[in-house]
Amino acid sequence: MTDLPTAKTRPASNWSAIWVLPLIALIIGGWLGWRAYNETGIEVQVRFESGEGIQANKTEVVYKGMSVGKVKTLKLDDEGASKGVIATVEMNKDVEQYLRTSTRFWLVKPSVTLAGITGLETLVSGNYVAISPGEGEPTRKFKALAEEPPLSDAKPGLHLTIKADRLGSLNRGSPVFYKQIKVGQVKSYLLSEDQSTVELKVFIEPTYANLVRKHTRFWNASGISIDANLSGVKVRSESLASIVAGGIAFATPENRKDSPPTDPSLPFRLYEDFDAAAAGIRIKVKLSDFEGLQAGRTPVMYKGIQVGNLKALKVDPDLTAATAELTLDPLAEDYLVDGTQFWVVKPSISLAGITGLEALVKGNYIAIRPGDKGAAPQREFVARPKAPPLDLRSPGLHLVLFTENLGSLEVGSPILYKQVKVGSVQSYQFSKTRKQLVIGVHIEKEYEGLVNASSRFWNASGVTLTGGLTGGIQVKSESLQSLMAGGIAFETPEAKAPLQKRIPRFRLFPDHDAANQKGTVVTIKVDRADGLRTGTPVRFKGLDVGKIEDVDLTDDLQSVVLTARITEVPERIARVGSQFWVVKPELGLIKTSNLETLVTGQYIEVQPAAKSQGPQKSFVALSSPPEIAKVEPGLSLVLSAARRGSLKIGVPVTYREVTVGKVTGYELGQTADRVLIHILIEPKYAPLVRSGTRFWNSSGFGFDYGLFKGATMRTESLETLIQGGIAFATPEGDRMGNAARAEQTFPLFDKFEDEWLTWAPKIAIGK
Repeated sequence: MTDLPTAKTRPASNWSAIWVLPLIALIIGGWLGWRAYNETGIEVQVRFESGEGIQANKTEVVYKGMSVGKVKTLKLDDEGASKGVIATVEMNKDVEQYLRTSTRFWLVKPSVTLAGITGLETLVSGNYVAISPGEGEPTRKFKALAEEPPLSDAKPGLHLTIKADRLGSLNRGSPVFYKQIKVGQVKSYLLSEDQSTVELKVFIEPTYANLVRKHTRFWNASGISIDANLSGVKVRSESLASIVAGGIAFATPENRKDSPPTDPSLPFRLYEDFDAAAAGIRIKVKLSDFEGLQAGRTPVMYKGIQVGNLKALKVDPDLTAATAELTLDPLAEDYLVDGTQFWVVKPSISLAGITGLEALVKGNYIAIRPGDKGAAPQREFVARPKAPPLDLRSPGLHLVLFTENLGSLEVGSPILYKQVKVGSVQSYQFSKTRKQLVIGVHIEKEYEGLVNASSRFWNASGVTLTGGLTGGIQVKSESLQSLMAGGIAFETPEAKAPLQKRIPRFRLFPDHDAANQKGTVVTIKVDRADGLRTGTPVRFKGLDVGKIEDVDLTDDLQSVVLTARITEVPERIARVGSQFWVVKPELGLIKTSNLETLVTGQYIEVQPAAKSQGPQKSFVALSSPPEIAKVEPGLSLVLSAARRGSLKIGVPVTYREVTVGKVTGYELGQTADRVLIHILIEPKYAPLVRSGTRFWNSSGFGFDYGLFKGATMRTESLETLIQGGIAFATPEGDRMGNAARAEQTFPLFDKFEDEWLTWAPKIAIGK
């Protein structure tokens, strides 16, 4: 048994694993305690006038949409004369630096006013307390504002002060308009220190801050302004928003465009309304009719909308006219240009109808039609005596009619197609030459397709009586309206005849029969219209083949266009190659022709074209009768001279003062340093011209004088003295030379030599 090992003994340990659990619990408890301490917010007290809408442990404090605290408790405030509620608010530690004396709290809850709806988001999230950080000493006690504070002056934009006599319907948030665009709002308002005015704090968005200048005028645009009396009713409103919530509008007077930027420290005045602000554009209009107009009462209207007001009316000393000073809305500035029209509207009753009926209610007023935007600006105008015709930009077809007699037509007279009224007469005036009347006509849009280039218009006014002893009497009138007020009827014989001009022109015939004349209408362009008028005949070989129906200037005012109707053989005359020219008297010492036109007047002569040519309806008149193309026999020669002198086509060429040929033409030489004169020698005298022949200018006369031999005057003949001429002589013997060739060139001398007059060769001439 002694062999067994001896047991080793070890002292018992006092450590046990069970002690790890309390240690871990101690660490976790310490961490939780530190976390609870670290997350504990800062308690502040905010005094509210009422606890309505505030709930403990629910109502949050919000800054820029983020929660930065929560109301923990509510208790009544027993201190002070006015009772209130003190809310204990636990704020996040992150905002501790903003809890200062000027920091502001207020309760946000839904609010509906005329100025708009605020706090709409609280309908979902509930009421909350808003905070606006400020400066000052740290503090833990605050007094809440009764309402949201106004916009901060530090917000980018223009902050202004406007003084008003009374607040009216303006409120916080009321809009500020520029040309009916919202550009800002009213921040706040308060009584001035002397309690005589109301000071409005206004904010203008940065984008629009430059619109406010030193001389800008502000006016109260709230609600609807109504001014009514016997002269009419004046209603003005800036916009629907200003009707409901009130508003302020502003503009800079037109004559103050150079106004410098405003100084925000200087207050503006708020005028009672637009007229009081006198912010409109001032213009002057000369009126020949000013009956029923009253300064301060008479409106300026555009399509039923008031755009201005009559500020002053000054009658001329002779009482025949007056100058009206108008104030127009700044919106109309771009349209006060050359071409803008004004006229006075008052009730008028005539056979053509009743106009200006609305003036019976609102009183006489001044109407305006703006000119084309972009034209030259203008501030002084002369009013029209009556309403202008419809604007050419109005829907429908605008055309003009030419006539010699207006008859019973007047503005408003109907335009009839198959006795259906499709338009009306808009205006009438004399043409530029005052020989015709120009009638402006408007065809309603739904009927404009009834008119094309083939349409014929005639005066359908009154009653037409026709008849005789055997056929009876026929009474015809287009319609009852045309019987009373006059009227114009038309028909369109061709279905397809497109109009060539934007404002087409037609002749107004005196009756239906005249409108249905047969023939072809052509146009003839001439340089001048001297002696040419409607009714001037177009003739061919002494026979009338048509007549002129209209005389008018071209669009460029450089020529005259004759509209003629060819009634005889129009298929031969209205063709390519036909020639027209004006026949007028010619008086001269040598040539006198067309003397009959001194009595009958000028007329148009035509030379029809060949049958093989195609149709043509537009022609340009010749400046002189055409030369009849024919080949004349004889010897053609060319004379070279330094200048043409008084030589003309047709002047004689003489030999020993006997006419043996004539001048047929002239032109500049190839190098333009000479004039080439073409002559034709009659066949029987052709042998007289030889290579040694000398030609000279026999125009006018020569004058030679001396102390001993006296004075000598020489001329070829009376004919050459007046219209010019060419003479030639041929030498004798060997100097005569060979016979001249066709188109041979000879020099033309300015004067003869005495020797040439002594030459007398014997040359046999033809028969």
